Amino acid sequence: MKKTAQNSNHFVIIMAGGRGERFWPVSREKTPKQLVTLLGGRSFLQQAVERVLPLVPLKNVLVITNAVQAPEVRRQLPKLPRENVVGEPVGRDTCAAVTLGAAIVGQRSTSAVMAVIPADHVIPEEKKFQQVLGDSFDLAARGQVIVTIGIKPSEPATGYGYIRVGNLLPPPQGVKPYKTAFFKAEQFVEKPDLNRALEYIKSGQYRWNAGMFIWSFVTITQGLEKHQPELAAACRRWFKAAGTPRLEKVLAREYPEIKKISIDYALMEHAQNVVVADGAFAWDDVGSWTALARHLKADPEGNCAVADFIHVDGARNIIFDARTKGRTPIAVVGLRDAILVQTDDAVLLAHKSQAQKVKDLVKKLAESKEYKKLV
Repeated sequence: MKKTAQNSNHFVIIMAGGRGERFWPVSREKTPKQLVTLLGGRSFLQQAVERVLPLVPLKNVLVITNAVQAPEVRRQLPKLPRENVVGEPVGRDTCAAVTLGAAIVGQRSTSAVMAVIPADHVIPEEKKFQQVLGDSFDLAARGQVIVTIGIKPSEPATGYGYIRVGNLLPPPQGVKPYKTAFFKAEQFVEKPDLNRALEYIKSGQYRWNAGMFIWSFVTITQGLEKHQPELAAACRRWFKAAGTPRLEKVLAREYPEIKKISIDYALMEHAQNVVVADGAFAWDDVGSWTALARHLKADPEGNCAVADFIHVDGARNIIFDARTKGRTPIAVVGLRDAILVQTDDAVLLAHKSQAQKVKDLVKKLAESKEYKKLV
C-alpha cells in the first residue's frame, strides 16, 4: 500500500444522517440503524470509524448527522473531537452534506483529500477495503479526478444503482502500479429491473454504486462550481464560517433553503472526470431486515434468530429480540417466511416479501397521535 497510513492531509467524512426506517422498531429517529448494534458488538457507525483509522488520524474524521442524532453520535464516539460531529438542522440529501463536509475540511486544509463514506455499510474484508481506499486517496491527490468505489456485483441486485465502466486506466506517470484497478466511469445507471441486472452482470462492465467518493478539496469545489453553482456559493459561505461558533447559526439560517438533491444527480452523472476504483472486497448495504439475515447464522430450517427462540414447524423466519430488560423466549408454531422483531415498547410482525413496506408503517405511525412516540 502507498504511504497513506495516518496521512495528516487525508480526511474521512462519514454520512450518518439517515433514519433507517426499514429497521423499525429497533431503528428510531434519535437512534437509527447506524447507531444501534445489529451485527457484532458495536454499531455500524463505530465500525465505520474504526475501519478508516489505519488511514487517517481520528481528528480528521468528520461525522455529518442531523441535530437530533448528534448527541448519541458524540456518546458513541467519545474520543472524536466535539466539533467533528456536525448536525444538519434539516435533511437536504447527500449533495448538501457533501458540500458542508467539503467546506469544513477545506477550512482546515485547502490541499486536503477527502473520502465520503456512508455510516451503515457492512464490510467484512477490512484490509482489502483499506487497500482500495488508500490507493484511491493517492490517485485523487495526484490529479483532478473524482474517484468512486464500485463494487463487483455478486448477484443481479435490483436495489442498487450501477456504474458502467470503460477502459482500465494506467497509473499516473512515474507512479508504481496500484494494487487496485481503476477504470473510466462511462455511465451511472438507475436501479434496473431483474433482466437488465442479469445483463449487467454477464457483461462484466458494471459495478454497484456504493456511494463512496474520494476527491481533493480543489476538485470537489470545481465540480460544484461547474454543475451546481448555488451549492458552490453555499460552500464558500460555510468555508468562511467553518471552525467558528458562527457556523451553527449560518447553517440554521441557510440550510432549509438549500436545494434537496443527491450527489449522484447533482454531480456524478454530469462530471467527465470520474474514475471507478474496483471494490474487490465483500460489501453489503444492509437496508432491511431481510438483508440483515444474510449476515446471521441460520438453523437447519433457515430461521435466523438473535433471540431466545424455540419453534415447531417454523421455517425461514427472521427473529430479532432487542429488549434490554429481561428477555423472555419467543416461541413460534408453523410460522414461515416472517420477520418478528421485539423491543421494549413495540413488536413488529411482517411477511419477508413485504420488508420494504416497514417504511410505510413508520409513516403511518408518525401520523398517529397515539403511536407517534414510537417513531
